Amino acid sequence: MRVADRLLEDEALLDHVYDAQAKRHKHSRTRGRKQTPAEIVLRLLILKHARNWSYDVLEREVRANLVYRDFTRIGSQKVPDAKTLIRIGRVLGPEVIEQLHGRMVNLARERKVIQGRRLRVDTTVVESNIHYPTDSSLLADGARVLTRTMKRVGKAVGGMKTKLRDRLRTIRKQSLAIT
Repeated sequence: MRVADRLLEDEALLDHVYDAQAKRHKHSRTRGRKQTPAEIVLRLLILKHARNWSYDVLEREVRANLVYRDFTRIGSQKVPDAKTLIRIGRVLGPEVIEQLHGRMVNLARERKVIQGRRLRVDTTVVESNIHYPTDSSLLADGARVLTRTMKRVGKAVGGMKTKLRDRLRTIRKQSLAIT
């Protein structure tokens, strides 16, 4: 962690994070609540990636461990909760995360910390509710997509010879009756 700490003092890394956070809204830098400092965000994401933790585990470990608090430069401040960390990760987006990882690898190669032949990718899975497909729901979904597509075609063409009848309500009722 000492080596990573020295690598993370690069201004270009912080600029990537700061600029990405500022693009959230038009006036992000001048109005509203202050954003999480770019240095803390960068260090939290690197720690999450290095330890292969979920956002919940990251929050819990940083809150409980003084070494991690020192590494992330949080100190005695409040640790951002997991939901906030997920939102920050989404705001940064995969492009910025890829740039950060690339810059970190380049810095590590320049300082002879690693050879840099392999790069591990963050494949964090977030649990969410899913819609289990049934035959009737698949049929209803197909009809809904076809109806939507035909409406778009009708608008693009400028009107169709025969009127498109929207049968989604009937299909939804039949789908519920089948299930």
